[in-house]
Amino acid sequence: MGIRLYDTRVARLRDFVPLIDGRVGIYVCGPTVQSSPHIGHLRSALVYDQIRRWFRYRGYDVTLVRNVTDIDDKVLVNAAAAQAAGGSEEWWALAYRYEREFTDAYAALGVQPPTYEPRATGSIPQMQELIGRLLRAGHAYAADDGSGDVYFDVRSWPAYGELTRQSVDAMEAASDADPRAKRDPRDFALWKGSKPDEPASASWSSPWGAGRPGWHIECSAMSSRYLGPRFDIHGGGLDLRFPHHENELAQSTAAGDGFAGYWVHNGMVNVSGQKMSKSLGNSVYAADLLAAARPLVVRYYLGSAHYRSTIDFTPDSLAEADAAMERISGFLERVDRRLAGTRFAGRGAERIPDAFAGAMDDDFAVPQALAVLHDTVRAGNQALDGEDLGAAASARGQVEAMTEVLGINPLSPHWRTHTDAPVRAALDALLSRLLAQREAARASRDFALADRIRSELAGAGITIEDTPTGAHWSIDGE
Repeated sequence: MGIRLYDTRVARLRDFVPLIDGRVGIYVCGPTVQSSPHIGHLRSALVYDQIRRWFRYRGYDVTLVRNVTDIDDKVLVNAAAAQAAGGSEEWWALAYRYEREFTDAYAALGVQPPTYEPRATGSIPQMQELIGRLLRAGHAYAADDGSGDVYFDVRSWPAYGELTRQSVDAMEAASDADPRAKRDPRDFALWKGSKPDEPASASWSSPWGAGRPGWHIECSAMSSRYLGPRFDIHGGGLDLRFPHHENELAQSTAAGDGFAGYWVHNGMVNVSGQKMSKSLGNSVYAADLLAAARPLVVRYYLGSAHYRSTIDFTPDSLAEADAAMERISGFLERVDRRLAGTRFAGRGAERIPDAFAGAMDDDFAVPQALAVLHDTVRAGNQALDGEDLGAAASARGQVEAMTEVLGINPLSPHWRTHTDAPVRAALDALLSRLLAQREAARASRDFALADRIRSELAGAGITIEDTPTGAHWSIDGE
């Protein structure tokens, strides 16, 4: 069985058939860099990182494009507000500063950089060319009030609404531009004429007058520029289905492009049962998450649910993810200690179990894949308990293969270089000394002292395991 994925456009699972054998082109709507990244941004980026990794494991050559929206109403509004409060940062500087925050947060979570990461401001000519095609085809019109605005005529395109299965009359009015020059309130802006209160640097010359692109035309132009007029998968958050993705689909197909063959949408993140929003003051920012737990733990948490489901973040979420990761890393450390010096030592054969692969092939069902991973960890520990070193080595290879493809292999250099490594090294030095004292006490038959050392460590959450190769410590849960 090949890969199947849920296509939002037709609302059902479909077998994935690439346009070109062995290749897959994916366009993901990236962030509007108006403010700092939050948990929803991280979840979305991580989802498509997992999908990309699995396609690669299955032998595909993946081209992933994730854009940066660096010119937008919100960017300009936030920059103006900051300047009104006494700041001097220009809108483009604000956008770049926040773009760096996104990049750093993605990198911390092990999200691989996209193949291409275009900024909207770098594709203005392609946007204007696409608008010109729509005008010539009769699916767009320039405002007759001299504003320089250009709109998409939604009623000129009978298929408008097909992505979200809505009729035009049932849709809300587009709120992305002043409606005074629109033929229909639902028409959306392709080009926005410059306004006196906006900085001159946020304006480009065009056949319709100086101005800047509308939000929706940006992604249509960038996706076709980097992937061609027809490509395999378009992804993004579920909140982008309407109006953003609906409008992308309409304007691209109306211009004659085949556009995306499959539409994939990841679910949202709630906070303690409530939708995350600035008005509720419950936003969870990337900096908060990365300060609360190791990046590896945050990655495990955000990637543990099915990509189409809603995540509910609670105060206990990261603790549960940390315990799960400790079980995985604890097994890998334990099995490597036991296999050292035996014929089973070394990395061994790394193989992904069929059950894991079947889950991932079935619409990237990570929860079911993680169940296979944890079952393998338990089986590996049982094999160690029973001194079945061959079975333990096999489990070790499978665990490393599964965690590697999910990007959560605790032995990966990315996680080993994290800042808590020196802390663990210092702890290991201290505990090794105590274990040496305990071993000396046992050798001299001072069992009271040996037991006292073990009890004191247990009270601090440290478990001691006596093995044929000596005593080893682990933090409870590892």
